[in-house]
Amino acid sequence: MSMRKELWFGFSIMALVVASAAWLLLGVEHITNGHLGLLMLSLVVVAIMLGFPTAFTLMGMGMIFTWLAYDRNVTRTLDLMVQAAYKSMANDVLIAIPLFVFMGYLVERANLIEKLFKSLHLAMARVPGSLAVATLVTCAIFATATGIVGAVVTLMGLLALPAMLRAGYSIPMSAGAITAGGCLGILIPPSVLLILYGATAGVSVVQLYAGAFFPGVMLAGLYVAYVIIVAKLKPAWAPPLSAKERQVDLPALTSALPAGTRDYAPLRLLNALKGRRNADVPLAHVLRQLAVVVLPGLLFLLLATSTWQAVTKVPTEQAVELQAIGSEGSGAESSDSGLAEPPAEDELQEPPTEDALQEPPGAAAPDTLATPPGAEVDAASEPTAAGVAEPPGASAAASDAAGAAQAGTQPAPTWWWVVMGVLGACTALFYLFLSFARLEIFKMLLGSFFPLMILILAVLGSIVFGLATPTEAAAMGSLGGFLLAAAYKRLTMDVLRESVYLTAKTSAMVCWLFVGSAIFSAAFALLGGQELIEQWVLSMNLSKLEFMVLAQVVIFLLGWPLEWTEIIVIFMPIFIPLLNHFGVDPLFFGLLVALNLQTAFLSPPVAMSAFYLKGVAPPYVTLNQIFLGMMPFMAIQVLAIVLLYVFPSIGLWLPNLLYK
Repeated sequence: MSMRKELWFGFSIMALVVASAAWLLLGVEHITNGHLGLLMLSLVVVAIMLGFPTAFTLMGMGMIFTWLAYDRNVTRTLDLMVQAAYKSMANDVLIAIPLFVFMGYLVERANLIEKLFKSLHLAMARVPGSLAVATLVTCAIFATATGIVGAVVTLMGLLALPAMLRAGYSIPMSAGAITAGGCLGILIPPSVLLILYGATAGVSVVQLYAGAFFPGVMLAGLYVAYVIIVAKLKPAWAPPLSAKERQVDLPALTSALPAGTRDYAPLRLLNALKGRRNADVPLAHVLRQLAVVVLPGLLFLLLATSTWQAVTKVPTEQAVELQAIGSEGSGAESSDSGLAEPPAEDELQEPPTEDALQEPPGAAAPDTLATPPGAEVDAASEPTAAGVAEPPGASAAASDAAGAAQAGTQPAPTWWWVVMGVLGACTALFYLFLSFARLEIFKMLLGSFFPLMILILAVLGSIVFGLATPTEAAAMGSLGGFLLAAAYKRLTMDVLRESVYLTAKTSAMVCWLFVGSAIFSAAFALLGGQELIEQWVLSMNLSKLEFMVLAQVVIFLLGWPLEWTEIIVIFMPIFIPLLNHFGVDPLFFGLLVALNLQTAFLSPPVAMSAFYLKGVAPPYVTLNQIFLGMMPFMAIQVLAIVLLYVFPSIGLWLPNLLYK
């Protein structure tokens, strides 16, 4: 009886874990509770690899070893379980998970992915490897909107894989593009992975979302660059599209103008407005086409003017800083002569001179001591009132601050000019080469690409710019997904019922997993396993770089037998306490982990993306071909981790700009 290679690999890993635990226990003179904690960790890994449910394995192992640590005291064991479970249930950050999941299921059922893929592959028809590039972009956008890796890989396997195979693409290239692109949903926010990490590590989810945006875009860009380079060097792996596959059919009314696919659309539509035009083409149709033509220009002008006012306006805090309480002029006067100096000439005496300050107190003139107290009060009252009415220097400071607030402008920053310059150049190129074929492609993008981008940017923008908490933004995203499904006439009771059921199922799995993680972490800390690991790591005298390399290598290796959820809830509580010893920012560490965990979906034998794709692929597509296609994308993920570590501003620039 022959055994499959995947089973051999899995059993080998389990045997290695068991052998390591046995060697550890047999190699010490006295087995302490810390060693029992390491044994518990080893047994959890083996049980999960054998197929036991992760959440209940964590809870069961935690309960058993807590009972052992408490000397068989059942009451204290149950108390710890209840406290750990309640702590997880009281974490309000987890409320965002079911809302984001519900948004994802509704967007998935709006059936936008087919329109999105078709419009993108026509828009990129002249790019080398256009089908694979369109597949990666579609996966990135759809995975970001849904966050459901299995759904994206399955749908793209049904839609893009047959198209790429018909076009002559190699099987590994096609499979790698689909599986790698589908995994971007756990990195690019809104991501459930980042919520779980934030709840586990005590890091702000808002800052994680802001920090993960550019690393996610960088990774997607590296994928696209790899596909384009391979298509250039190996055209047989990704042949260019034929003229028939690039053809765009014009609507009947547009063709009746008359108009061809290569005709310049703005000029031809303007000519249709004046003089005698075809009677078969209604004026309303021409006006609708012109409205679509001018839409990008209007949006660019609206964006430029609105952002210009935002970036050139002097903030209120800056204007307040200009008028410090008690200006310099008044402060100087008060330091020299104090509040006792009256403006009147005759009613009060002159302040003491320098010679008078040197005289002893007993040398004061007798008439000075005999001055009636009423006279002092009367004399002091008038200058005090005058001083309140107009403090020295206050009018000048107030007028300066008012002038600054009214003038209230500052030069636009360099980044604004760069962004507006790039957008302006893109808008100009759009109008320069706007044929009727490109106009039809743009209309297809308006119906598929832009609704998803508006939904994603609205959710992320409200979180990143502090307009809403992640939970509130998730609720708005759920409403947006609901409206999107209704707008595309896909919202039925069956769709709504199925989305609610799948949301409840996924949320229950994640929340039970978090409860199990809390119980396991409490038991592990109680046994002293965390302290034992810290002592072992610190005894190695590692530098910060060596610790980071060790941590990322361990997480990378854990991604081969385990899924990302298990790595987050089991091993992150072990790594997080070590970060302070090496001066590592938990936010930056979380971004590296999120990049690293991309490999958990691509690394055999538990490469879930490969099995998702195999389930819908043609019979002649083998798992080995899918694994072969995923290997280059795993290497790109490692390169992205190195780039993020060498240039940490890729992930930290936006959080530092917005929150520090």
